[in-house]
Amino acid sequence: MAKGDIQASGDAAGLAALIARAAADKGDQNRGLPPVEKWNPPDCGDIDMEIRADGTWFYMGTPIGRAPLVRLFSTVLRREEDGRTCLVTPVEKVGIRVVDAPFVAVEMEAVGQGETQVLTFRTNVGDVVEAGGDHPLRFVVHGDNKELKPYLHVRGRLEALVARPVMYDIVALGETIAVEGTEMFAVRSGGVVFPIMPAAELEALLL
Repeated sequence: MAKGDIQASGDAAGLAALIARAAADKGDQNRGLPPVEKWNPPDCGDIDMEIRADGTWFYMGTPIGRAPLVRLFSTVLRREEDGRTCLVTPVEKVGIRVVDAPFVAVEMEAVGQGETQVLTFRTNVGDVVEAGGDHPLRFVVHGDNKELKPYLHVRGRLEALVARPVMYDIVALGETIAVEGTEMFAVRSGGVVFPIMPAAELEALLL
């Protein structure tokens, strides 16, 4: 794969084929995700690709409708220290736009109760992630409408925005827990307490 091939590709399918060939050159994909954090290829600028807030991928203004292509692209995503999100192969790195988070957590399963509870999430691109010490949940109150937006760490510096229906499932499992002397509405998973908000603010936010 020659330098500049990603940018030279004229459509999403061609782009995916180039990425697949490049990734196969430097790793056995049957063993899992490509080791993108270890690759240090040249930076070739940005391409016209965007991940919308609902998780839909666009290439050159057109939605990418084929789920296998989106899944392939998602396996070579990396978020840099400066916040830029890139597609990375062993030979080339290109930036893309991300409106909110690169992934969306679309499903959750809760197993156990209390301190033994484990929350497992599935993302829109097929990742399955257990929330816990290695994959924390964080909660943001966003905008004038004070919308509660949970995020789940997936890998590297990449997060999934938790879809609104799943957010309500999380809230249904919440409990009031004292955290550093403050009564917090929080949720447990994998032996970790994840504060959602001060308990006193919950009722007003959900009205």
